[in-house]
Amino acid sequence: MSAFDTVHVIGSTIYIFYSILFAWLSRIPRTPPGTGWWALATFCAFGSRLWFLFVPANADPLLFEAGYAILIILEKTLLMVGIHRFFGQEKSLGPFLAFCALTLVWVPISNFISASTLVFGLFFGAFNVVVLFRVAWITFTSRAEGPTQTLIATAFFSLVLGLHWSTYPFLRFSTGYRVPGFFLGTCLVLLLYLSLLVALLLIFQKRLEDAEQHALNLAYHDPLTGLKNKRYMNALFDNALILATRPHQKVAVCYVDLDHFKPINDSAGHHIGDEVLKEVASRLIQSTRSTDICSRIGGDEFVVIATQLENEAHIQKIATKLLEKLAQPIRVEGKVFRLGASIGISLYPVHGSDLTALLECADEAMYRVKQSGRNGFQIYQSPENVPMPDAT
Repeated sequence: MSAFDTVHVIGSTIYIFYSILFAWLSRIPRTPPGTGWWALATFCAFGSRLWFLFVPANADPLLFEAGYAILIILEKTLLMVGIHRFFGQEKSLGPFLAFCALTLVWVPISNFISASTLVFGLFFGAFNVVVLFRVAWITFTSRAEGPTQTLIATAFFSLVLGLHWSTYPFLRFSTGYRVPGFFLGTCLVLLLYLSLLVALLLIFQKRLEDAEQHALNLAYHDPLTGLKNKRYMNALFDNALILATRPHQKVAVCYVDLDHFKPINDSAGHHIGDEVLKEVASRLIQSTRSTDICSRIGGDEFVVIATQLENEAHIQKIATKLLEKLAQPIRVEGKVFRLGASIGISLYPVHGSDLTALLECADEAMYRVKQSGRNGFQIYQSPENVPMPDAT
């Protein structure tokens, strides 16, 4: 087997592999449009190399060139259609399809009028240059719409391949440059389609990462308010303690139960109630620091985990701020609602070393606030430290 045939065997083998891979990727749901066109394009490139391998060497030169040219014209046309569809530029595709169609018509006409192989080679090379420069331009100017670095590589390979095609008449009909020229062209084509494959795979990777992040958001966030949920607190509370506390600092768990929320749901409806809860969540975030954790654990009950506290006075200041913020009127669809909050507070490590114990203590302190008239806060006290009610 000659070196020329070896180049085409290698090229045809990789082209058919690319074609199968693009075809498989095109079957995946939500694959970017254009992938199926590239499967057809690489199949035509595969056919062009088989043409060189199996058409008799003593065939009419112009007829031989015409068969090869038709396959390459189809390959470049399908490549360009895929690029336009990939970037959503189908509206600008019409003139270039017309250009490709005229080129296809010109091939048999040139054979019929017995045009010289040099003229044929010049025109055929110019067609490839125009298409590849167009592909490079579209890809480069649209690089922000996909994996930027990979698309820049695609544009680069397309540009260099276009420059290589400008040497086609010399490549095709010069014995000394024929093998290295086709080898270089094969490498550039393979790199061009490889960059498109990598771009697709990176898009799939980002889609998987986004899906995973979305799943985590669903698992660890309250769908109504966007706050963290109880599962998040259970899973990450220990880590939060490590990251958010320093020696001699405390963490406070504030159990917030809204006052007078149930009548809103009963009188105005759950839709209005949901909007009120969203506003409450927003105010909790506004009243806390970036190192604190705000979560909704169900209904009208929220938990604020305040970190990096120097002393009890610090948490009292935070609780007072929360009460003032939640006491402000809430306006929804032209209606004004007034709420309050009962806040029970437990301190780490004074009242417990795990979240479950701290929540129980904060919940108990919150109920004492409810019993004493609502709209206030209280730090948990163990039963032996709670004042006994008067016997009278």
